[in-house]
Amino acid sequence: MNLLDRIERLGNALPDPITLFAFGALLVILASEIGVRANWSVTKPVSLPIETLVRDESGKPILNPVTKEALRVPAIEPSTGKTKVEVVEVKVHAKSLLAADGLYFAISSLVENFKNFPPLAIVLVGMLGIGVADRSGLISALLKVLLLRIHVRFLTPTVFLVGVVSSITLDAGYVVLPPIVAALYAALGRSPVAGLAAVFAGVSAGFSANLTVTSLDTILAGLSQAGAQIVEPNYQVSATANLWFMIVSTFLLTGTGWAVSAWWVEPRLASKPEPPGPRKGIEKTKDFSLLPIEKKGLAVATATSLACLLVIILFVWIPGAPLHGEGERFPRWITAVVPLLFISFFIPGTVYGFVTGLLKTDRDVAKILGDTMASMGPYIAMAFFAAQFIEYFKYSKLGEIMAISGGQMLSSAALPTVFLIIAFVFIVSLGNLLVGSMSAKYAFFAPVFVPMFMQIGISPELTQAAYRVGDSVTNVITPLNPYIIILLTALRVYVPNAGIGTLVALMIPYSIAFAFVWTLLLIIWIFLGMSLGPEGPLFVKVNP
Repeated sequence: MNLLDRIERLGNALPDPITLFAFGALLVILASEIGVRANWSVTKPVSLPIETLVRDESGKPILNPVTKEALRVPAIEPSTGKTKVEVVEVKVHAKSLLAADGLYFAISSLVENFKNFPPLAIVLVGMLGIGVADRSGLISALLKVLLLRIHVRFLTPTVFLVGVVSSITLDAGYVVLPPIVAALYAALGRSPVAGLAAVFAGVSAGFSANLTVTSLDTILAGLSQAGAQIVEPNYQVSATANLWFMIVSTFLLTGTGWAVSAWWVEPRLASKPEPPGPRKGIEKTKDFSLLPIEKKGLAVATATSLACLLVIILFVWIPGAPLHGEGERFPRWITAVVPLLFISFFIPGTVYGFVTGLLKTDRDVAKILGDTMASMGPYIAMAFFAAQFIEYFKYSKLGEIMAISGGQMLSSAALPTVFLIIAFVFIVSLGNLLVGSMSAKYAFFAPVFVPMFMQIGISPELTQAAYRVGDSVTNVITPLNPYIIILLTALRVYVPNAGIGTLVALMIPYSIAFAFVWTLLLIIWIFLGMSLGPEGPLFVKVNP
């Protein structure tokens, strides 16, 4: 049995992510009891305000009229105007979830944990808008236009670019793009298998990158925030935290994928009798051209999108407008990015559906919304158990103990930040071979690594960016990617005897190249000290 067979067998033996989180929550409950019995604890420094007595003009302390105790107020540092603090050592002990109070928390907080799970509501709201745009046919029409109205010389980079940014639709790129791209390559006299490889690399290995904020950003930001709040209860992670890094990553991966296709994949395919090599003199296919009604719908939907964009810009730019100015932590438009994402997809998608005739009444829109929410059922179920796991982890103090202990150990080892980030990317990429779900893995990683890295100054936003790199680059070579079956089915149209091994061997060059250049970009970004995005710092100082 070769390595690929072993990975496939081991991966298929793992339970469903829902089961993993359920068992994970039970494991935390048992570990919390063991921690109490073993007296697991850690000492951490805590800053407390220094208080001074309030005195009258004669210098005597003023008493509280009710308690008769001396009134105290925080002492102010004259040079800075800030409150004086003193650092004291506080011991954190493990708390058992099997004790009476722990069991009460585990049972009574079940609903609250689910309701307050950070990614839940924001993902569902974002997906409602995207679902309407997808199911009304708008997204499919846009992808066709992008792929069919390009110069043949730039087909491959365009395929990669469209593949990468298709993650804004979550999984739509996996379904819509492969047959279109394969047919385009064949019609242009190029190997359709090369087209399948290129689009799969863009959609899957470049899944985390994009030119805008997507629902993926909201999922990861919510999990990063939940992990960060283990040590900093008020810490907020914005959905835009990795935006600048992901925009640059989009163009970097497009160029890298183009090079791998041109210098390795297509020449290798051309030298083999099967899959078919380049064929000359075939004119561009018309099979995927837009119908007149689709063109009309796309024109009206585009005008609607521009109108929505103009309104949003005015709301952000005009003083006194709803999105102008600063919110509690971020600019107002950043705080409202998920509702804006919903509006930006829902309105044009609905307009397109009514113009093309797919939608006729409000009942049709309601059905699409219902179908979209129904498709999120597995995610909602997973979120319920993930929420319990995270909250039990926080209550037990195991996460805080592990974070502080790990941070103190890493701090004493004095390892460079870059070394830690590279190691983390590698660990995540290996984990992706066995657990396919991006959000499921990060729900396990975030409560441990985010607070641990915070202890040595690495921000949750940087940890999140490193996770995205490691998780994406091996998507194309893991048999556990649920969409690999779609690609395998499309591949067998041209190579009837193709199997998983055929597909993995085809994709390994992309995986290796993406892993190298993307990690290198992250290292360079760290050395340059640039922000990862709006409200996306590289480093953070944990308040003692």
